[in-house]
Amino acid sequence: MSDDVIVTERLTKYYGRRCVVNGLSLRVPAGTVYGFLGRNGAGKSTTIKMLLGMVHPDCGQARLFGDDSQQLRPETRARIAYLAEGHPLYPWMTIDEAVRFTRAFYPATWNQKLLDQILDHFELPRRAKIRRLSRGERAQVSLALAVAPDPELLILDDPTLGLDTVVRRDFLESMIQIIQRRGRTIFFSSHILGDVERVAERIGIIHQGVLRVDCPTDRFKSAVRKAVLRFDGPPPPFPECRGLVSARTVGMQLEVVVVDFGDEHRQAIESLKPRDWELLELNLEDAFIEYTRGPRRSLPVFVTEEDDVPSAVDERVA
Repeated sequence: MSDDVIVTERLTKYYGRRCVVNGLSLRVPAGTVYGFLGRNGAGKSTTIKMLLGMVHPDCGQARLFGDDSQQLRPETRARIAYLAEGHPLYPWMTIDEAVRFTRAFYPATWNQKLLDQILDHFELPRRAKIRRLSRGERAQVSLALAVAPDPELLILDDPTLGLDTVVRRDFLESMIQIIQRRGRTIFFSSHILGDVERVAERIGIIHQGVLRVDCPTDRFKSAVRKAVLRFDGPPPPFPECRGLVSARTVGMQLEVVVVDFGDEHRQAIESLKPRDWELLELNLEDAFIEYTRGPRRSLPVFVTEEDDVPSAVDERVA
């Protein structure tokens, strides 16, 4: 049996003539917290819906615990929990009614003690109507209902979107404590890169439907670098080279973003004879922004296996 909980092979989806997800292949090992990143419209939600069998791929395949995602057995579905973007719940129910409704779907695995601990931790009023809860409280109820069946895999689609900073931090820390202490797997998308940096040990970045990055979080942060070159006049163009993401003129500065900065990049910089220059380290949010916001050009791709020595692949993908 494979240790990979999620496996996709050339997963592809078109809406009309637009390819929303293009040949996506990835593996998520058991016990991993995996952050699935991308800009709006990159294909994150469509990918998640294909993983859950809610959307049928036009090509390729996704497997969860070895089952085809389009034909998940009931016993496999019972091992998976899903938190949808916006935390949709029936607004006319009370929290207790929502608990009873959800519990009926998981008679064999429901962990009432765990659910009570979560609701008590968040100090949620059991008799309150869902429609009267704040957005943060609805998110907390959704988390409690999702983990009460004791899932082995938790899939979340932007779970902290719209939550204030304190509630978001509490939500994330609770999610990790509840799931990771049991060795469970978490696959989540998020626009809050600071949250991803805190909790995800591995990330994937999908850009214009193509998976461009699949590697440990620290690997991506250390690979993407920005060089700032200062000139006494208008900067010259930066030469094409391996790993180049973007080169942008800002006044009399040239800002160059590369993957795996090395001697080739240093020599290219020195050949332009700047007045001075510096190489900046980036946090995950800045690295993601610099990597994905450049002009419409093919990005350097780097995908690393868990046990391999990470290395960037200067592979141009259309």
